[in-house]
Amino acid sequence: MSRIGNNPIPIPEGVTIEVKDNAVIVKGKLGELTQEFDGVEMKMEEGSLTVSRTSESKDHKAKHGLYRALVNNMVEGVSKGWTKELELVGVGYRASNQGQKLDLALGFSHNIVMDIAPEVKIETVSEKGKNPIVKLTSHDKQLVGAVAAKIRSFRKPEPYKGKGIKFVGEQIRRKAGKSA
Repeated sequence: MSRIGNNPIPIPEGVTIEVKDNAVIVKGKLGELTQEFDGVEMKMEEGSLTVSRTSESKDHKAKHGLYRALVNNMVEGVSKGWTKELELVGVGYRASNQGQKLDLALGFSHNIVMDIAPEVKIETVSEKGKNPIVKLTSHDKQLVGAVAAKIRSFRKPEPYKGKGIKFVGEQIRRKAGKSA
């Protein structure tokens, strides 16, 4: 029994959902998202969408909760949007952006310049005395997570000094240095 899959998805005002063949299309004020599915049925009922599986096979049971969660994230994305914040911890680490180009100075011999997908809005915040922060915002949760993971991969936080790129609020597991 899928506890997540059985929950109905509430549809907020301004969001429309179309179910065509094996695809669901979600449109809202922030954009439009499409997801293909198989092994489940989606039905519209009075301001909510319910997901039910077509059989009791192990594969369909697994996909039941998956597709419900994906569609719920799509509905939330087109109505509110998703945001990820990355913090650059380290002396001399800087971030700036010109349009959709992100320029990172991470202690390498050269700056890293990264083109960001047009669906993702990027903002850099640099205050004196605080670590620079990169804010990523989009209606697509998967895309925001993928872009944030790519940026983090340039300099992952290390356990001894805690330097690197980390998510805001992320706890870094610290290790003791050399013992004398």
